[in-house]
Amino acid sequence: MTDKEIQLAIQVVPLDLDEQVYKKIDLAIDIIQRSGVKYMITPMETVMQGPYEKLQEVVREAQQALIDGGCKEFLVNIKMHIRTNDDVTMEEKRLDR
Repeated sequence: MTDKEIQLAIQVVPLDLDEQVYKKIDLAIDIIQRSGVKYMITPMETVMQGPYEKLQEVVREAQQALIDGGCKEFLVNIKMHIRTNDDVTMEEKRLDR
């Protein structure tokens, strides 16, 4: 798609009605943390920065971690910011404006 850095925000929402919901979310976050991509965890989603294909790989692995962790049903919400001629960086989106 593009060889530039993009940003991808992912939110996983386990629909299993049990006390393990945050532990299941943490399984996906652990995959992101171990992936080697730049990331920022926020209260509602985790934002990653990196090459398109790499981030798609992380998304697939995060979903598999939920399944492997016993999650029977979940939602995955994804947002992407793609620029075909330049990188999209976290630094350009300062939070303190």
